[in-house]
Amino acid sequence: MNAPKKIGILGGTFDPPHLGHLKLATHFAKLFNLDELLLIPSGEPWQKATHITRAQTRLQLTEAAAIDLARAFLYLKISTQIGVDRLEVDRAGPSYAIDTIKTLRERYGPTASLIWLMGADSFMSVPSWNSWRDLLNHVHFAVASRPECALETEMRPEIDNLLDKHQTLETDAIEISPSGRIYLDKSLAVDLSSTELRNRLRTPSGNSLGPEQIPSHVLEIITNLGLYK
Repeated sequence: MNAPKKIGILGGTFDPPHLGHLKLATHFAKLFNLDELLLIPSGEPWQKATHITRAQTRLQLTEAAAIDLARAFLYLKISTQIGVDRLEVDRAGPSYAIDTIKTLRERYGPTASLIWLMGADSFMSVPSWNSWRDLLNHVHFAVASRPECALETEMRPEIDNLLDKHQTLETDAIEISPSGRIYLDKSLAVDLSSTELRNRLRTPSGNSLGPEQIPSHVLEIITNLGLYK
């Protein structure tokens, strides 16, 4: 029998996509030997401020980031297929992770391992997500640490309970099952923020930002469209 597919899901506002997103995607694609990785820009991110860049532009930026990510995968000999999915951009109303996850579960079937990739700051906010208690019935969580987010000292009781019930220390537990596990990865520290980068791009020093912060194809579009000025 064929092994179940392993699908990584990296959602976000991507306003703009940055090297932290690409590092996280690359790390988990290699760690779990993902078959596919989906970058999913949000349509109407209901927990974000109203002055975000319009969805179609963020989709364009995400597609540009995928080009740089594909080049990195080729260089590192990572065979994961990369896709940019516009399902949240095309869906009317607020972008809820639970709706996206259910759509992907229908698409890939009941046996595929669906792995939602996120930084620790996003993981800490999970109890504020819509229908959050239902999420792990459909996906796994793979969580990368961030220097400014110390899980041990900032953990909410709901997160502590989630880890008690669902945490695994073994990648195999995620690779061979469709959902229900949480894997905390402390080997990758992602120290970039879209908010901070937007603020820098609005200042004269924004011209000094380079591909070590923002993927080169993304930076080219930002420059050509005059975004974040």
